[in-house]
Amino acid sequence: MTLLPTLAAVGIAIATTAAPSPPGESGTFKVFLLAGQSNMEGQAVVDLDHVEHYNGGRGTLARLGQDPRTSSKLAHLRNEDGSWASRDDVFCWYKPANGDLKAGPLSIGFAVYPGQHHFGPELQIGHILGDAFVEPVLLIKTAWGGKSLHVDFRPPSAGGAVGPFYRRMLEEYAEGLRDARRRFSSLEGLEPDLEGVIWFQGWNDMFVDGGIDAYPPNLVHLTADLRRHFGNPGLAIVVGETGNAGDDRFRTQQRTGTELIPPPSAFVPTRSFLRKPEDSPNQGHGHHWFGNAESYFLIGDALGHAMLRLVEPMLKPKVEPSP
Repeated sequence: MTLLPTLAAVGIAIATTAAPSPPGESGTFKVFLLAGQSNMEGQAVVDLDHVEHYNGGRGTLARLGQDPRTSSKLAHLRNEDGSWASRDDVFCWYKPANGDLKAGPLSIGFAVYPGQHHFGPELQIGHILGDAFVEPVLLIKTAWGGKSLHVDFRPPSAGGAVGPFYRRMLEEYAEGLRDARRRFSSLEGLEPDLEGVIWFQGWNDMFVDGGIDAYPPNLVHLTADLRRHFGNPGLAIVVGETGNAGDDRFRTQQRTGTELIPPPSAFVPTRSFLRKPEDSPNQGHGHHWFGNAESYFLIGDALGHAMLRLVEPMLKPKVEPSP
């Protein structure tokens, strides 16, 4: 597919002094692990517009598509007939905590709720990466609401009890990889090439005793353990700021922890993507970016561009079709 219009990533701090792992040979597909808590699960509202429960549709994806300020940037999300577009070169695999498996071509709906009325950062992440890679792209999403890094995702090298969701993240990654290779014919006969991890988590660590102070070392341990587990010291790591949190100290700790991760790694500020509650579907859900679709689109765009910068040496030139 040709490169589609996107919103530019803003203020991304990237460390790239160490070279990423060598590019995969032909006959591969690119894999990215997306992990975190409820905001990685996906809380952006697509089209719900109940006056009381969704603020009359303000800040939904459907409404943004009608706004001249944003419509051109979202054009690639719809088909010419107005239906929501899906890609034939990017796939998403996600098992919601309390629901049926969601696995298929990238489109809206790969969120924690049933149906196709929500989305998360994976939507624009997938478009960014799918536009860039010649090979098919698989996004495996492992996310659960209300989980801290300090306890629930606690990595082995941090000491103490290993977090159950650290183990579950790796189990679901392995399950997703096996299942996707059987499920999607486009991946048949190809070998997986894990290129990077996108981590978007943090809210609960503000409320766990010791979570804020321990966040930088916990993040370093997490990423080191993931690189060790996957046998790739050059695995690209992108960390998204919990920009909807008003705790400046915690967000500084997230940046500090990311800067301690050996390259290739990137910290993505997201505070500027927070929209006003009165302009959003879920006015009482500040912990979920008020459900604002523009916020989640911009987050996905920034995370995707950050990852693309880190894995750029892996890209093969795309050959445009003859006119």
